[in-house]
Amino acid sequence: MTLRLARPTIKMDHGRSWKIDKVNPVNDLIVCLSGQGNYRMGEDDERITLAPGQALLVPAYTRFRGTHSGGPDRYTGIAQHFALELFGRGDMVKQLQLRRSVTLPDWTFNGPVVQHYRTHSPSGTTTLSQHHKFMLILLAYLETAFVSWQSPQDVPDSQDQLSVQIMLAASRLAADPVGDGIEEVFAKLPYNEDYFRRAFKDRIGLTPTKFRELKRMEFAASRLGMGLTVKAVAAELGYSDPYYFSRMFKRFIGTSPSTYREKPDVEPAPKEPGIAT
Repeated sequence: MTLRLARPTIKMDHGRSWKIDKVNPVNDLIVCLSGQGNYRMGEDDERITLAPGQALLVPAYTRFRGTHSGGPDRYTGIAQHFALELFGRGDMVKQLQLRRSVTLPDWTFNGPVVQHYRTHSPSGTTTLSQHHKFMLILLAYLETAFVSWQSPQDVPDSQDQLSVQIMLAASRLAADPVGDGIEEVFAKLPYNEDYFRRAFKDRIGLTPTKFRELKRMEFAASRLGMGLTVKAVAAELGYSDPYYFSRMFKRFIGTSPSTYREKPDVEPAPKEPGIAT
């Protein structure tokens, strides 16, 4: 499964005069953080009101019209244009029957993820970290909105379903490197854990443990780039020994944390194997 972000994140912040009437050539996922937006969708003019914690999918080439609901709060959230290809078989969204809008599950977790995504997504480009975080948001929507496959031939075989579960696990590990560990992420998977770990390494190129540690070190690099001390970042990641943290950082990032902190704009060469895409 391949995710492509078609443009930088739209950080919605609309007052009562806002309105839009548009057709996009790619899919668009809209998530509301505050206020409310009213939408009219497609040729059948379906009417939808989006409130905090709710997500709306606008499929590619679907006309949509939106206005502020008229309430006192500004309408804020994210809108992300994307394409999702399923194992070389074209746009995955076209192959699914989905509820147009849903309330995202576990908003105590997903709400801060969406807010962090909105706050930290760069304005002029897209990044690997941004892809990981958006995949987590998108999968939360797809898991909730899924009704069925459009036709029997669209149903992925068992290996494709396994790949989807691996992508979901990798996205969760990448999106929250200081949160849930591997055991928590794997707890609800419908697979033998040893089998899933081997399949994860086969498709991602790293074991789950090394993949999570790589994401933790990438997170550490971003924190060092913000000016935090090596000791503070080590403590944030749960390392009681800063020297051990420094060895792990150099192993994955290719330079020491103190050197990286002095020159954060230099792109390091990771020492661990690359991630297959």
